[in-house]
This record gives sequence, C-alpha cells and structure tokens, in this order.
Amino acid sequence: MSDYTDTDKKQDMQVLHSMGYAQELERRMSQFSNFAVSFSIICILSGGINSLAQATAGAGGAAIGIGWPVGCFISLVFAVAMAQISSAYPTAGGLYHWGSILGNRFTGWLTAWFNLLGLVTVLGAINVGTYYFFMGSFGATYFGLEDTTLTRIVFLSIITGLQALVNHMGIGLTAKLTDFSGYLIFVTSILLAIVCLLAADSFEIGRLFTFSNYSGDAGGGVWPETSGTWVFLLGLLLPIYTITGYDASAHTSEETLKAAHSVPRAMISSVLWSALFGYIMLCSFVLMIPNMDEAAGQGWNVFFWAMDAQVNPAIKDLLYLAIFISQWLCGLATVTSVSRMIFAFSRDGGLPASKALSKVSPAYRTPVAAIWTGSILSVLFVWGSSLVSIGETPVYTIVVSCTVIFLFFSFAIPITLGLFAWGTSKWDKMGPFDLGQGVFKLFAVLSIIAMILIFVLGIQPPNDWALYITVGFLVLTGIIWFGFEKRRFRGPPIGDEVARRQAEIAAAERAVGET
Repeated sequence: MSDYTDTDKKQDMQVLHSMGYAQELERRMSQFSNFAVSFSIICILSGGINSLAQATAGAGGAAIGIGWPVGCFISLVFAVAMAQISSAYPTAGGLYHWGSILGNRFTGWLTAWFNLLGLVTVLGAINVGTYYFFMGSFGATYFGLEDTTLTRIVFLSIITGLQALVNHMGIGLTAKLTDFSGYLIFVTSILLAIVCLLAADSFEIGRLFTFSNYSGDAGGGVWPETSGTWVFLLGLLLPIYTITGYDASAHTSEETLKAAHSVPRAMISSVLWSALFGYIMLCSFVLMIPNMDEAAGQGWNVFFWAMDAQVNPAIKDLLYLAIFISQWLCGLATVTSVSRMIFAFSRDGGLPASKALSKVSPAYRTPVAAIWTGSILSVLFVWGSSLVSIGETPVYTIVVSCTVIFLFFSFAIPITLGLFAWGTSKWDKMGPFDLGQGVFKLFAVLSIIAMILIFVLGIQPPNDWALYITVGFLVLTGIIWFGFEKRRFRGPPIGDEVARRQAEIAAAERAVGET
C-alpha cells in the first residue's frame, strides 16, 4: 500500500521479533482487509438466516426488534476487551499468545484448545449451513438432490476443498476475495431488506416489539415448551451465534499492515457494522412475514417459506445466489482463521506434528499443512458426528451447540487474565489502541458476566447435552495437561528465550524470502 512505509514495516517486524517470532507470513492485508475477514466470518447472511428460527420460533418479533441489539451488545463487550489486548500483542493465533503471557503456560494451552476446537467445529457448521441453504434454494428445486449423508459430505468436501485451495495460494488472493465478501454482504443485506419491505403487505412496526411465546409445537419444535422469559433469552443465541468469529482479525495480525493500530479497530468495527446491517435486514424480514403465527409454525424453514410466499421468483433466486456466494466466502475466511491458529500453536510445539503444521510455504507464504489439516478435520468432524446419535439427537447437533461455548470461553480466558494482569509485570505496556484502565476493566467484567449467560443459555434443552460435552472436554483437558503436556509444552518465548531466538528468526525469514 502506498502509505505503508519502510518505517512502518520495520516497526511491525520489530514488534513481532520482540515476541520471539519471525515474519514468515506475508503482510498484505490493509485495515479494511483485516476488518473484512472478521466481517465475512460473522456473515449476517449466514448465521442471521440459517439460525433465524431461534428468534421467530421463540419470542417472535421482539426476539429481533429487541433481542438482536441485546445479543449484539453481548458480543461487542468481548470484542472491545479483546481489541485492547490485540493492540499490545499483535500475533497470529493471538488468543493463545494472550492467554500465555497474561497468565501462564497452562492458561495459554487451554485457550488454544478451546479456540481450536471451536474454530474447527464452527467451520464444519458454517459449511453445513451453506449446504442446507443450497438445498433449500437450488439443490432440490433445480438439481433434484436429496438430503443424504453422502450428498452432504460430498458437498462439504468440494466447497471446503475450494476454500482450502484459495487459502493455500496466498493471503493476497484470500484478502481480495474477503474484501469482495465484505462489499457483497453490505450490498446483499441492503437489497434483501429493500425487497422484503417492498414485498410486505403492510408495515406493522409494533410487531418488532411484541413478545410472543412460540415454544413447543407452536414454533415447530425449535424450542421445547418453556416460559416467555426463557424463550426470549434463548432467542439471544441468534445474534450471539451470528456475531462471533471476530477473533479472525487477531489471527491474521502477522499479515496485517500496522497491525497494532489496524487489528483492534477492525475487530470492533466488524461487530458494529454486522450488528447494524443485520438489524436492518432482519427487521425488514419480520415486517414482510404475512402472519407471525404461521411463520413460527414453520420452524427452521421460516426463511424459505416467507420468501416463497412474498417475493418474485426471479428476484428471489438472484438474492439466493448472492447469499450462497457470501456463505461460501464466510467459510473461506474461517479456513484462514483456523489455519493461523493451528500455525501459531504449532510454532510453539503445541500440537502433534507441530514441525510440519508450522511450516510456511516459501512460494505462497502460507501455512499450507495447517490450512489443509484444519479443513480436513472440519469435514471429518461433520461426517463422523453425523453417523452417531445420543437418543434421537445426532452427535453433530450436540457438538455444534458447544461450539460457541468453546469459542467464547477462549475469548473470556485472556480477557479475565488481563483484568488482573493490567499494570503488573505481565502487562505493563499498552499498545497504541488504549481504552484506559477503567474502560478495559469495565468491559472485562461485562465479558465475564456475558460468558456466564452464554454458558447457561447454551446448555438449555434441546442442547442440554452440551453441559456434559463441555464438562467432559474439561476433564479430558485436565488429564492431558497433567499427564503429558505440563512437562513437555514450553509455551511461547518469554524473557531470555526471545533473545536466544534471534538467530532462528533471521534464518526463518531468509528461508521464505523476507527482506
């Protein structure tokens, strides 16, 4: 970029060197590109549409008109607190690094495993959502496809493979596509809102603030029958599930120009813009619905039911095509995020086959093994978990309900550590993006409260097995740490280890052609 000077580049590299790492990845991402990769993963056209029934089949219109802003604010408090830390420590796999420096080897290792498990499963869930959107919009109608496990896995293998291939070919191509994705999401969400408003029979604005209780059969069985208060709270999972993934801005820090300045601003703005455009789009959709009671009864099919009933078929298909492309690009950005986390954790020996997983291609300047490993694991996760059920519920559904719990846990750990580390020897120097002690600590406390709420909501029926999965994962993690990793895993370089790595850093940069 024309305004990225040699001095800026030197400063970015000095920050990285001071943390004991080489500039192996290529800095090609502007602040907008860093924003776009998080905005693309959040993708209001993916989670906002595919999980829409959590609101319409719950508390009805108020779940959007009131619930969406409340849920988005819950996500925002994490983003603000994380932004403060990301400015001080702008590295790939940032969460793992923060958890280690602000805490210790164990908290860093635990953060990495929560984040990795969340990212791999969320990549699978995003692409499964893309599959079901494709089936509802084009697959059955135009291609005569039937929803079978084989069809689903073949579809996932193809789209995930393409996402991995683009990532393999370099951050330059990936950034161009995620930049395009950012614009596409903006334009498509506004067009969808306009189409919905034009197709509405009338504008019942009060519908957006009317509380209903569609739990049980009235809502197509999306939520078990419960009280009106609980069904509204459960509806907050729609914005909370949708507005996540903004840690991608931190994961791509080492590929971002002026990262200490750009990453925190991009992270916060990705949440704010997603919240605003998502609110406009979803409120417009609710106003278009011909009858809220009928809409709730459609359950998970509410989006296609309303579009079929109200929108011209040709316009509808054009919107569907734009939404499908946006959802594929959402998966593309998620591959970027998960691969950088794998790369960063492996760079410090945190995973099996770490030497291979942390290797950067000199030709493409990307962590090729990490890209393909994360992508393959996501498909294997969907395949394996779809074949096994607990009772009548597929393990896939149970694990996906844990995904956001795992991700937000990985956000909450370094934030909580930062609350206590501020001003101590562990964190005595802030980055250029500095909220001040009072504001950071306020958002850190809010993040802890929000984490408790997310956990409580995330383990309610029909997702009550998520409690056992989460507890089981914690027990397994403890066994692995105390049985193996406590003696073996050294964590990121700290103190004198940073100085000892300087020769290795120079050699690693020469190996990939960094000058």
